Amino acid sequence: MLAKLMSYFLLGLIRVLTGSQARWHGCPPKAEQRIYFANHQSHADLVMIWAALPKELRSVTRAIAAKDYWTKTPFKQWLTTAVFNVIYVSRDRSSDEDPLEPLVEALGNGDSIILFPEGTRGHNEMPQSFKAGLYNLALKCPGAVLVPAWINNVQHVLPKGEVVPVPVLCSVTFGAPIRVQEGEACRAFLDRAREAVIALRDV
Repeated sequence: MLAKLMSYFLLGLIRVLTGSQARWHGCPPKAEQRIYFANHQSHADLVMIWAALPKELRSVTRAIAAKDYWTKTPFKQWLTTAVFNVIYVSRDRSSDEDPLEPLVEALGNGDSIILFPEGTRGHNEMPQSFKAGLYNLALKCPGAVLVPAWINNVQHVLPKGEVVPVPVLCSVTFGAPIRVQEGEACRAFLDRAREAVIALRDV
């Protein structure tokens, strides 16, 4: 019950602070398994894209979160686990754990996921180069529809290093799905996926 109340509170808060405008430019909201991939400039990105989805899609869509950061305190862990039902991934490359394993497992269970292919928050307006995870995940789970998204202005709501949000009009624009083409190399696909996200900036 507490987790549900918190989700309603956060949903209302993000809509008051940002307007939470969802723009479905290249595809409609649809109950199919999807991998939403977007630019990443703020911790508010997770909440913003979650709030932009219709209620029936939010319940089956899980965001990816860095385990080392989001389990630092009991509150952060509770928030991401009980409220957002995130998928934790390890950024410790010295570990033998395959970082894609929990994502593949979630997709195998029928969930959709929200992925930030840069791997970390950027400092500039343009996304950093995408890491190979999106490509490898697309190959492992070919049935999932890959939907690019551009999160606009949210870095001004909760800039890096800040903890108090400020009201700023924001939006999330969802684009036309893409897929890995037959024989397409990893870097070629990742560059194309990044361009698909950037193309939504001025839509």
